Amino acid sequence: MTGATIALIGAPGAGKTSVGRQLAARLELPFVDVDARIEAEQGKLVREIFADSGEAHFRELERVATLAALSEPGVVSLGGGAVMTPGIAEAVAGVFTVWLQVSVTQASRRVGLNQARPLLLGNLRATLIKLLAERTPVYENLATITVDTDRSGVRGVVEQIVAQWEGVDR
Repeated sequence: MTGATIALIGAPGAGKTSVGRQLAARLELPFVDVDARIEAEQGKLVREIFADSGEAHFRELERVATLAALSEPGVVSLGGGAVMTPGIAEAVAGVFTVWLQVSVTQASRRVGLNQARPLLLGNLRATLIKLLAERTPVYENLATITVDTDRSGVRGVVEQIVAQWEGVDR
């Protein structure tokens, strides 16, 4: 399946990194976690970039890294808010895009008090509710397919994606 790009979108805690790694291995494609790529390139954690340079600076780094990753074959795990950037949303619209849907309850359990997620500091549940309210319409609009991650483990989610991926003309 060379020449194929799959974008994984969804809220924090949806499983984009975990699913992305296994999906890429299953399809024998490279895997890119955009946040991890930014951290490697900048030599700082995402939370440090936010603290030192602000969200606007991070979003520009994210835009550049995401567009580069989406231009190459592979499975790309996007940051939860990446699709809110118009250039990224346009690029995602051109590839097979999987929205990993997650409830606030499950996302809260999975994310916990992860200090690496700067936008989720403070009242985690309230912040997730607000982020999902803002982002859900964008996720819905951009998704080629939607997979509910609440009731399936990573392996089950990967199987659902592969089944739909194999049925799509590319």
